[in-house]
Amino acid sequence: MYKAIKVIVRGKVQGVGFRPFVYSLSKKYQLSGTVQNNLDGVIILAEGEEGQLGNMVDEIKRHPPILAKINEITTHPIPLTHHKGFTIIPSRVNGRAVPWIPADAGICDQCLEEMNDPCNRRYHYPFINCTQCGPRYTIINRLPYDRPHTTMKDFPMCHDCRVEYEDPLNRRHHAQPICCPECGPTVTLHNQSGESLAENQTAITRTFELIKQGYIVAIKGIGGFHLACDAYQERAVDRLRIRKRRPQKPLAVMVKSLEAARDLCHISSSEEDFLMSPEKPIVILKKRRGGALSQNISPGLSTIGVMLPYTPLHHLLFKENKLDCIVMTSANPSGLPILYKDEDLKHVQNICDYTLTHNRRIDFPIDDSVVQCDEEHPVLVRRARGYVPEPLKTATGVDRMIALGGNQKNTFSVGKGDTIVMGPHVGDLENEEMIASFESQLRHYKEYLGVNEVSMAVDMHPLYASTSIAKKLKGKTITVQHHHAHHVSCLEDNGLTEPCAGIILDGTGYGEDGNIWGFEFLYGDAQSFERLAHLTYTPLPGGEKAVKEPWRNAVGMLLHYWPENGKELCLKLFPEKAKEINVMEQMIAHGINTPMAGTCGRLFDAISAILGICTVSTYEGEAAVKLSDYMSRTQLENAGETYPYHINKSTPNQLQLDLSPRIYEIIQDKWQKPIEEIAQKFHVTLVSCCIQMVLELFRNRPEYNRTVVLSGGSFQNIFLAREIREGLKKEGFNVYTHRHVPCHDGGLSLGQLIIAAHRLEGR
Repeated sequence: MYKAIKVIVRGKVQGVGFRPFVYSLSKKYQLSGTVQNNLDGVIILAEGEEGQLGNMVDEIKRHPPILAKINEITTHPIPLTHHKGFTIIPSRVNGRAVPWIPADAGICDQCLEEMNDPCNRRYHYPFINCTQCGPRYTIINRLPYDRPHTTMKDFPMCHDCRVEYEDPLNRRHHAQPICCPECGPTVTLHNQSGESLAENQTAITRTFELIKQGYIVAIKGIGGFHLACDAYQERAVDRLRIRKRRPQKPLAVMVKSLEAARDLCHISSSEEDFLMSPEKPIVILKKRRGGALSQNISPGLSTIGVMLPYTPLHHLLFKENKLDCIVMTSANPSGLPILYKDEDLKHVQNICDYTLTHNRRIDFPIDDSVVQCDEEHPVLVRRARGYVPEPLKTATGVDRMIALGGNQKNTFSVGKGDTIVMGPHVGDLENEEMIASFESQLRHYKEYLGVNEVSMAVDMHPLYASTSIAKKLKGKTITVQHHHAHHVSCLEDNGLTEPCAGIILDGTGYGEDGNIWGFEFLYGDAQSFERLAHLTYTPLPGGEKAVKEPWRNAVGMLLHYWPENGKELCLKLFPEKAKEINVMEQMIAHGINTPMAGTCGRLFDAISAILGICTVSTYEGEAAVKLSDYMSRTQLENAGETYPYHINKSTPNQLQLDLSPRIYEIIQDKWQKPIEEIAQKFHVTLVSCCIQMVLELFRNRPEYNRTVVLSGGSFQNIFLAREIREGLKKEGFNVYTHRHVPCHDGGLSLGQLIIAAHRLEGR
């Protein structure tokens, strides 16, 4: 029977070759009609035999384009209009659904094959792309995603590109960044003075020769500038660190192929999947022993961040087999926003020796994404290129709401209808430049989504930058406790709504009692929470200074726990700090600039300093990261052996975890046992006390839902996340970790938004 239907496909269906895909299906199944984009998604009007219509819809569901992600397909019968043929009609700027902004995607296999084919007109062309790959998010001015709304409008198509663009059966049909050597962007190599040295393929050839000679080159990519140098040349890496003022923080590397990555690192099947995915994130891998890479790439760590080439330009840098692995790190000076405009290069003139740039404008910068894998449980460390701005569906009414996130690893969230769109990783809001970058990107998202906020969620810390930013915006401000936001972020990330327990292991969060929280056992949901237990408070002499100098944190703990002989222990551990220890003793005694803190991050800092692993941090979390790394270096021995600890009742309804016996024994072991053994026993004890605390809480409250969520920055520690999760499962609990957003403050805004929405609804 001949029929007509209207099909609406919602999700990630724009900028992924969906309309040409539907057009090809119309030919396959002998259908007539139209396909069109609007803000609701893709609208298909199709006429044909009933069975063939069903075949088309079934194939859309089962085999969509590789970059597409379908959220919903609805089909309705409509009257016959007897279309002649099947056509792709222009996009319409209408519809009420949240537009799905396409993400940038790594070069596809077909484009890579064409780029390496001497007979192809795009041979060695560094901007080759199609509907399945290339820049998207970073070049879009506004929606819908059509060429006039992108920075590619600066490059009028030549005749050959226009023919491909308009051919519905061509892989580049309506590929908005389509271009070729005749009509597209070009690359240019400059020296430090800004003089042009070479263009196009000659510039690329000179660049990999310069890198091989030990020079540092700033390279403009999809989302901004990277600094590149030969990863095998220690002097080049050392120079890069000195110039960038980044003495210890790990540097990411780009390797020419998966095989080259295997030579350097151990790679599991899930890690391989991420490396080869269209998102092409940095994947944190375990290094092979005895590798030839500079040891200064990830000092003090057994892991390294690795990515594969994801742009045509990257592949061309490795083309001549003169390079196997290059350092590829963001070009911005530490603490400043991503550099993505050519005029920004003045900030890196003293860092790089040469610059390889191109004339395709980047409208919106984005960093590389970072992923870490624990078997089937990937951890999204940084949600950025390839993953942003993929929206998240919610059952909570979040329309016209925004959440501003935290001060570190900042992301924001914007609510529209039943959808939350999280912004990219911004970074730490520690200066005017970072705050300006945050405000610019937030403004961009609000314009994209047509959101003029009526309310906004911020962290309850009175001195966070987000608090002052909120004052500039229109709408009602709702303050949200930091760890409650972590708890609800994990709930929302897993589609959970019922009240449940949460273990929040974190670095720093402003508590409702004015102290610094970060080792929390909560119970609740988005509407409210109860603090069931926490780590005992100890003084943090100097506040933020103690965070940056972990030995001060250790001194604060020792002086607090052992008033009689704590100072003696401090002087034995840190004999060169005698003068400072005397000052801190007085600060603690008189409560001068000495907040009280009970956080997992500060606990890791103290133990790291006591063991001599890291006494002064040169980057956020360094002490904890280096202590955690010991868990991946050797096989775990004496797995059941733990240090002592106490679970005390601090108030009638609240338990408190006292780890002072463990700290004392660790100090004694420091002089007698290998650091590896102590670090392992410390981790095992931490797992044990978390599980025992949950069991104790549920013995007191058997009516509670036996579901536990794990959130907070300390759960980037793979060992902690895995062992606590598996240990609680053995005790009969349902345990959830983060899936789509980071467990650290990069996922905070998601929880903030949901909590604020429930508060407004409750009122």
